[in-house]
Amino acid sequence: MKTWNKIPKAIGCFVAVASAASLALAGKADLSRETPVPATERIPIVDFVRPPILWEPQLNLAGTHIGAILNTAEDHTELIIYDIQTQKFDRIGGHGRDDIFTFNWLDSKRLIFHIRAKAVGGGQGMIAAEVGSLDRAYPVIQFVGSGLVAVPPGDRLHPVVRLAADSYNTGKYGEVAVIKTDRLSAQIVELVGELPSDVRDVVYENNLRHIVSRYPVLKTETGGDYQYIADREGKLAFGCKIQDGHLSLHQLVGDTWQQCPEDLEEIAVFDAGDNPGEIVVRGERKDGKPRPLEVMDATSGKVLNVLWQDPAYDFNGWLYRDPKTNRILGAIGEKSGPYSVWFDEGMRNLQKTLDKMFPGQVVRIIGNDEAGKVFLIVTFSDRQPPIYSLVDLEKHTAGMFKNPMPWIDPQRMQPMGVMKFKTRDGKQFDAYVTLPKGATKQNPPPLVVLLHNNGAPEGGYFVNDTWGFNAEVQFLASRGYAVLQPNYRSSPGCSWMYPEADEWAFRKMHEDVTDATKALIATGLVDRNRVAISGIRFGGYLALCGVAFEPSLYRCAVAVSPVCDYGKLMEDQKYFKNRSPYYARMCLKLGDPKNDPERFSAMSPLKHADDIRVPVLISEGEYDQSVELGMAADLVSAVKQKGIPAESIKFLNESAGVRDLDHRVELFERIESFLAKNMGAGAP
Repeated sequence: MKTWNKIPKAIGCFVAVASAASLALAGKADLSRETPVPATERIPIVDFVRPPILWEPQLNLAGTHIGAILNTAEDHTELIIYDIQTQKFDRIGGHGRDDIFTFNWLDSKRLIFHIRAKAVGGGQGMIAAEVGSLDRAYPVIQFVGSGLVAVPPGDRLHPVVRLAADSYNTGKYGEVAVIKTDRLSAQIVELVGELPSDVRDVVYENNLRHIVSRYPVLKTETGGDYQYIADREGKLAFGCKIQDGHLSLHQLVGDTWQQCPEDLEEIAVFDAGDNPGEIVVRGERKDGKPRPLEVMDATSGKVLNVLWQDPAYDFNGWLYRDPKTNRILGAIGEKSGPYSVWFDEGMRNLQKTLDKMFPGQVVRIIGNDEAGKVFLIVTFSDRQPPIYSLVDLEKHTAGMFKNPMPWIDPQRMQPMGVMKFKTRDGKQFDAYVTLPKGATKQNPPPLVVLLHNNGAPEGGYFVNDTWGFNAEVQFLASRGYAVLQPNYRSSPGCSWMYPEADEWAFRKMHEDVTDATKALIATGLVDRNRVAISGIRFGGYLALCGVAFEPSLYRCAVAVSPVCDYGKLMEDQKYFKNRSPYYARMCLKLGDPKNDPERFSAMSPLKHADDIRVPVLISEGEYDQSVELGMAADLVSAVKQKGIPAESIKFLNESAGVRDLDHRVELFERIESFLAKNMGAGAP
């Protein structure tokens, strides 16, 4: 008998029990309601900006428990462990104003998690706990910036971790160590200001007791060891670093780090391969074809095998491994939309079955037990936020584990379309278009061009927009605005079309955004006279570029924590060049502002503030870099001096954006008011 749709009721509602008991009022944001507002009411801002009830669920090896990060009414995050069989759960929170922000299963009973300070995101350490006794969690590494590198399949309770430089138990350089996660006598210590010397000594000794062994240090004078990779057996095998602005790959041979021949400006390393000495990479630009996912021999740089190559997009994604053997089973990727490619026949067949079970949804496998019987999946669409479900192949059952955003009614969300546009130099990128309800060519809505945070200023990692549910997009659509999300050069997936130098060609990126905006306007789907541009961090920089360099195209701009002048930023960063690798990296990629002032002036919204003829709204965080705050203030002042409205808002205890829920509500209220005042909404 087919029982695939049998849904265990308790699984679908267990978090509601936890949240209903604890979610009340958090400042202005009412989090007690977990159902959509009536269709006759406007959807409140909080429904778009409040965090999901839980995220990052992970299944343990035995398939008996699910762990997840849980949001609380106090705008904190905790760790929750759910017992699938008994349908009971346990939870643990951080101390005081601290959050639990990530965790990993080691085996079926023991796990580790990280705590960070709420205000500024500082790390408190790595804590271990066991199923059934979360209240007895114990520290293994404290007050050392740490991150998990690998969990050895044959020795799961001794993970490999990265320890940051200049912390307790480390010296000038960062290092990688094997730690034991046994319960010792030390207690979790909360950081309140500077630790007293006697407490510092206790923390130091506790850390030492948990460090089993240390790997040879990959030395970088400016702390530029940015990635470590273990082999399939969980032993440290590779390290990537930045030295004098250059990226390089190194292989650990015995006790010595040996530099590999691969050019990391041309390839991107994702992980180790299944066999010793192998790396899995996104390959080079070659023959005018998209860059493949391939296996290379790290020592020689020879390509051993092409795992996957799309006909139109570079590979952009991550690997999926067998939780028991660590063997590569497939890859999860993004192109114009999400996709999965499986190298294992059993996983291919399972994917086909799941796709049929959830028609109209993207289905991703995010975890399974070591027996390959129980699978944790996520389903979503452009109108439906992610929903987590359990599939049991042995029992032939499938049921919802949790809808983390039950207050969102998919029927009131708007579909997202994909538009291809050509740039002025003949490249073709994707852009995503969401139209508000009732939009027609006879009644074209105002448009908001929404730009993603590219990330390039922070060290060269790149992101892109893709198809799927986006709460900010749906908020704007609910207020009557069309939304355009253009990808531009340096957005992953399209780098095969242009030279590597274009990944840092900021002025060209602005031109790509301009070309996408004009392409959508030409369709007649939006009102060409009511166009705004908005973004956060690098997206905020591009938003300011838009109104500075295309003053007749936009009616207003919103920029959150933007950099207004990269020349000034680099002048500030040079004072930290002995402690940070990013100044040299930016000099290598952007040039030296002193040697090429014209180039930096040409890409500086601040230098062209006199050309801005439309209102701007800039949001800043208390802990944004002081030079960034000064630049933003100078730009706002310059615009105001011409009699043009310029608004600024500053949030305490924030950096590089807005995390606090009440702050997010306030920011979106200001954005809604700002857009309505300067463009007018297309719908009530």
